Amino acid sequence: MAKIADSQKKQAYPIHFNIRMLDFIIMTIKENLDKVYDKIRAAAERSGRKAEDIMLVVVTKSATAEQVDEAIGCGAAVIAENRIQAAEDKFRSLDSLTKKGKAPAPEKHMIGHLQTNKVKAAVRLFDLIQSVDSIRLAEEIDRRASDIGREMPVFIEINLSGEEQRYGIRPEDLDAFYKSLSRLKNLKVTGLMGIAPHILPEKTRPYFRRIKKLFDRLGLRWLSIGMSNDYEIAIEEGSNMVRIGTAIFAEQERQAM
Repeated sequence: MAKIADSQKKQAYPIHFNIRMLDFIIMTIKENLDKVYDKIRAAAERSGRKAEDIMLVVVTKSATAEQVDEAIGCGAAVIAENRIQAAEDKFRSLDSLTKKGKAPAPEKHMIGHLQTNKVKAAVRLFDLIQSVDSIRLAEEIDRRASDIGREMPVFIEINLSGEEQRYGIRPEDLDAFYKSLSRLKNLKVTGLMGIAPHILPEKTRPYFRRIKKLFDRLGLRWLSIGMSNDYEIAIEEGSNMVRIGTAIFAEQERQAM
């Protein structure tokens, strides 16, 4: 067999390699999303509901704008970030792709701890803030939302584990906190959000059951519990919104290595 000259290798190999890798990455993101949707469907059925009753929020903090664009093209309608600076950079790139007709505009959620000095940017960048955990933060969101003439949907974050280092309202303080937010005219509480302790998925049930009781008592629309390691359990316990990133993007990264 004739040897290929080094100059020919340099010209042909990178192009062939990049096309093959691009096809592989796109397919893998789709495959991972399909697996997640299948598990959501099965968990919903086990809890007497339909897959359509569960909102998938695709957490994009570990993904590039191009990867997020592909996920949206595969059906992801809601994305989430946990840092303002990362969101600004990524959404700018994503908006550029959207304007070129490569992807529809997704709904955008803020799911990380939000400092009051970042609220002005947050109410401009996001459609919903899932991590309200103090009166001071809620008042600043209300003020900044009023400045631009909008009503900002928010979730109250609950500290499910009781750990001091965790953000969120203590369950026993929720009623008073919720009532205090009712006076804010440009902020609307539409759900609760919580993160279970880092334990075996099956052992998260008591934590999810507790927040489900709080959710039912307040009669809100959304219960945002369940992440890549425990979302099936969360759905079985009543979640109607799950936040998943690792199972979609980190799996893709590992398979591409």
